[in-house]
Amino acid sequence: MGQTFVQKIMSRKAGRDLQVGEIVELEPDVAMSHDNTAAISKTFYKIGVDRVYDPKKHVIVLDHCVPAANATFALNHKEIREFVRKQGIENFFDIETGICHQVMIEKGFALPGRLVVGADSHSTTYGAVGAFGAGIGRSEMAVIMATGRIWLRVPDTLKIVVDGEFAPGVGSKDLMLKVIGTLGADGGLYKAVEFTGPTMHAMSIASRTVLPNMGAEFGVKIAYIPPDDIVFDYLEGRAQAPYDPVYSDDDADFEAVHQFDAGSLAPQIAKPHTIDRDTVVDVTEVKGTRLDQIMFGSCTNARLEDFEAVAEVLKGKRVHPDIRMLVFPASREVFLEAMRLGYIQTLAEAGAVLNATGCGPCMGNHLGVPADGEVVLSTSNRNFRGRMGNRESEVYLASPRTVAWSALTGRIEDVRDHEA
Repeated sequence: MGQTFVQKIMSRKAGRDLQVGEIVELEPDVAMSHDNTAAISKTFYKIGVDRVYDPKKHVIVLDHCVPAANATFALNHKEIREFVRKQGIENFFDIETGICHQVMIEKGFALPGRLVVGADSHSTTYGAVGAFGAGIGRSEMAVIMATGRIWLRVPDTLKIVVDGEFAPGVGSKDLMLKVIGTLGADGGLYKAVEFTGPTMHAMSIASRTVLPNMGAEFGVKIAYIPPDDIVFDYLEGRAQAPYDPVYSDDDADFEAVHQFDAGSLAPQIAKPHTIDRDTVVDVTEVKGTRLDQIMFGSCTNARLEDFEAVAEVLKGKRVHPDIRMLVFPASREVFLEAMRLGYIQTLAEAGAVLNATGCGPCMGNHLGVPADGEVVLSTSNRNFRGRMGNRESEVYLASPRTVAWSALTGRIEDVRDHEA
């Protein structure tokens, strides 16, 4: 019997063939943390060591509350900068760089076949380029800092095969919402998920990234797309190290295989306050819902092609006067290119408010917390009660194109009414 991609990567790190269910101690290739590094460092020192095991293994990105919203966040950032200097961690990216998951891919730390862990649940994102990307806890990251190693269990693997061509205005965000809405929020619980099929391999890096990113909302441990020439071309000149792509064997034992047809997919919406079977619906079920705020950003949908899509819709138009449209580019690289191509100017002229490259209101920290009773339509990945900082507000999730058309009318729109 052949092996899945996750068995192969973990077996390679262990130096022996591993079976599903085995628990093994491994050394990750890269370990990422962000604004929670201050808390991690305190746990690290409590372990009883003074020096990080391998400073070159670590990447630290400040992104969750940038610029600092108050003195507490400012002190947190200060402590991280001091820890980075003391420990000689060179791969440190301060508040101007971008959202950690975008930075990990842009800067070439997440690479095909590499075992990458992050102290953030959306570290599953790195599977977009064929990496083993897994979220871990703060205490686990502290142990990696101290010892360079972590315990992991070999998970079962689900295969999700996607074929067909998306209709105009429909894309990968709609697909991932449909997957979770069909299989349930616990459908991938502590499993590895492999997304494959003709549709996947026709997607850009930006479109692919949405699926493993939202794997966290599916409960997965790892989500992965087999890397191809699109990935290899993207990584040319970016990769921080040599890499060796890994693929599942044709006769690998998958726990289940699920088929999805992109061609039959309607625009999807996740209603408050979760992403699950009973809350993900075709847009027709919520079309016309009044909105107060639009959030275009997050580690899910704020890349260059997302800016292109939104700018195309807003070009020469104005955001509805009852709407606040907040924009958060995924990274400085995205912001600069979007500015060069005129997308930033288009959005600003349409009445959108440009903000720092970071997590902004997605975490509910600052820069756009909604008021009681307000309704938000967001391109983010989570909408549980209080996620954006106020338990008395409601958050709907959608694709960038759905968000853009809705910004013009102040109500949730079906893109198919506007695009042929």
